[in-house]
Amino acid sequence: MVGKYPVITLCGSTRFKDQFLEAQKRLTLAGNIVISVGLFGHSGDDEVWTEGTKEMLDDMHKRKIDMADRIYIINVNGYIGSSTRSEIE
Repeated sequence: MVGKYPVITLCGSTRFKDQFLEAQKRLTLAGNIVISVGLFGHSGDDEVWTEGTKEMLDDMHKRKIDMADRIYIINVNGYIGSSTRSEIE
């Protein structure tokens, strides 16, 4: 497929880093442009927890959602936290 590619933003808890990477790969190979999180705070990217950074990243992720045609929720075992709920809204 060559041409217009749907844009998908991945959403979900950053504790599921491996699942984010798997979804990114699978959706990219299926012909989508995939936008993901920049850092995985719950999977070891401690920079997230410095003053003001988490708020900036949360806002930035919502702008990524605005750029997308749709979102794809990473919900391992049905887990959807408050940040992901706000992204869905």
